[in-house]
Amino acid sequence: MAQVQRMSRLMVKTLRDDPADAETLSHKLLVRAGYVRRNAAGIWSWLPLGKRVLENVARVVREEMDAIGAQEVLLPAVLPKEPYEATGRWEEYGAELFRLKDRKGADYLLGPTHEEIFTQLVKDQCTSYKDLPVILYQIQTKYRDEARPRSGILRGREFQMKDSYSFDTSDEGLAESYALHREAYVKIFERLGLQHKIVSAVSGAMGGSASEEFLAPAAAGEDTFVYCPSCDYAANTEAVTFALAPVESADHGPVEELDTPDTPTIETLAAHLGVPASATLKNLLVKVDGEIVAVGVPGDREVDLGKLGDHLAPATVELVTAEDFVDRADLVRGYVGPQGLEKVRYIADPRVAPGTAWVTGANKPDTHAKNVVAGRDFEVDEYLDVVVVEEGDPCPKCTTGLKLDRAIEIGHIFQLGRKYADAFQLDVLGQNGKPVRVTMGSYGIGVSRAVAALAEQTADDKGLCWPSEIAPADVHVVAAGKALQTELALDVAEQLGAAGLRVLVDDRAGVSPGVKFTDAELIGVPKILVAGRRSGEGVVELKDRRTGEREELPVAEAVARLRG
Repeated sequence: MAQVQRMSRLMVKTLRDDPADAETLSHKLLVRAGYVRRNAAGIWSWLPLGKRVLENVARVVREEMDAIGAQEVLLPAVLPKEPYEATGRWEEYGAELFRLKDRKGADYLLGPTHEEIFTQLVKDQCTSYKDLPVILYQIQTKYRDEARPRSGILRGREFQMKDSYSFDTSDEGLAESYALHREAYVKIFERLGLQHKIVSAVSGAMGGSASEEFLAPAAAGEDTFVYCPSCDYAANTEAVTFALAPVESADHGPVEELDTPDTPTIETLAAHLGVPASATLKNLLVKVDGEIVAVGVPGDREVDLGKLGDHLAPATVELVTAEDFVDRADLVRGYVGPQGLEKVRYIADPRVAPGTAWVTGANKPDTHAKNVVAGRDFEVDEYLDVVVVEEGDPCPKCTTGLKLDRAIEIGHIFQLGRKYADAFQLDVLGQNGKPVRVTMGSYGIGVSRAVAALAEQTADDKGLCWPSEIAPADVHVVAAGKALQTELALDVAEQLGAAGLRVLVDDRAGVSPGVKFTDAELIGVPKILVAGRRSGEGVVELKDRRTGEREELPVAEAVARLRG
């Protein structure tokens, strides 16, 4: 890349107005500043300025991965079906997986992530414990058929990602590889200038045990996480757990049926009886791989279907429909209670602890029951934390009320264990001459997503405002318009380029100074140098894009200042 880029020769078209379909700040500004261009829903082209920023993020990621001894490879994006069938993910990914056939009718997919292919690679290349541990990574285009791609490059169907994989012969080795990645990720996000939080997470379709997310707090974030203001606890809402607490014994009296006509919802029931919703027991019916299952939670809470799905994976969870009640006389819609349920598995949130008493459905039309006690009048087949987390819920570590915030997921690390090694029988010869099953870790960073997250966190009311590490240039030189000013701007730009700085110089003819200044702030290079009214004196104005501070300096001093 040339050290000096003239805007008169740069393919960039800035816009004064936000795109009509843009909702998030990053979407608006990256399009307006000429960094990206939409081709179709969730599919974007990276223009010259955007490509520079994307490559700078990739460079930082690459440098820190190399620093922990990881080796870079590049695997294909078009992948055969069979490895994903072996792990069950051909079906588990569902509609989000891009599937295709070749001319012979063979099935392929566009890779959403590459655990299977990396496992096969190591099985082919590594045969002895002496070949391990090894960490491999790639920076690759990934594909996901999002149902509702939105927010520009934040939620696309095609995106850039760094995925790395560790291979060890012991759980202790996996823990070390995991720790190396965790430390590397902290360094990466600090270098990028991304504010981030590390939170406990669930593994989802990736499988495995321990997992943590790296989240960039932002109003445009689609992830909700909780954090404790009193201790270091932080977690994705789907990973928050509530312990089963003992309940002091009490005499609640016998079950008593109540006439409650036209009260099929918690709201109508609570109003009819004059009791708080928290005194009622909500029983949500779902189908788990086609089997009807009841899920009990306090009436003032909602079931988190994402959490429930994670707990029951790989089973498919869906809500029941009216048709499901047709042949089930034991299930009275709107009046289901756990007592007396037959042939229905009953899952409950830990808040429905043994000894707690509830008002709930009586399994009869227009009828509820009170004094229905968990453990006395009904049994819970399995306790799972499945409620939607609310602000103020007790911290699992210290019981202080939790806080909620929104964020963009920028990284995720997993201790996969042996799920994929088992699927492909990935063994190496151990020190004792016997086969050892390899254990794995998987670690991802959204490279293109990090660009959007940075835009969300650092932009202001004037435009983008990039951290120096990933900006498309170090200095944006603006010629205010006249020939003398343009001549000086180009001369200063060449001096800065010769000194090793990356320079963007606005030498466009026929463009007003006002438009150039507006574009400079919109594009967001950290330093703006203006050859303006005092150019004849050899004096320029140096402005800090973030702080807005500006000062007039002789050219030599301005160049020296920028060279550092």
